[in-house]
Amino acid sequence: MAEEQKEETQEEESAKKSSGGSNVVLILIVVLLVLVLAIGGVVAYLMLSGDEAEDATVVKQEKVEKKRHRSDSAEVGPMYPLDKFTVNLMSENGRRFLVVKMNLEEDSEELTPELDKKTPLVRDIVISILSSKTVEEITTAKGKEKLKEEIIAQINRHLNDGEIRHVYFTEFVIQ
Repeated sequence: MAEEQKEETQEEESAKKSSGGSNVVLILIVVLLVLVLAIGGVVAYLMLSGDEAEDATVVKQEKVEKKRHRSDSAEVGPMYPLDKFTVNLMSENGRRFLVVKMNLEEDSEELTPELDKKTPLVRDIVISILSSKTVEEITTAKGKEKLKEEIIAQINRHLNDGEIRHVYFTEFVIQ
């Protein structure tokens, strides 16, 4: 009987040792799994943030290239400010009007004296063009660009010492 008890105690001890050993292996596997997942997450984060940095660099390079291509528009010439215009717009009831203030960009300083002399002509051209427009024609960005182009073309027909490069609206209110 004493031998039987001894054998049972040895079996229990060896079972405890083997189950303790399997616990260590299980803990080791879990720790390694967590470590692999953490490293994978860090690598994925770095790869994704690296793409964003590359994308930002590409966008910056595209902006620089666009600026190089627009070197003419980057250099703003002398400005000739015009007084405020208030005109009736073409509409069925005739109750819509436009208030506009603008600056004309000159190609050179030599044009300023000619514009000073021809201010009434320039104002007449602008008033005629503005009052011939409907609200629908000038409320969109595309419509405003067409309006600017028309003003430039009409004014440049009457100038001798230079030309208007661009029109800048500094106030544009439709009521």
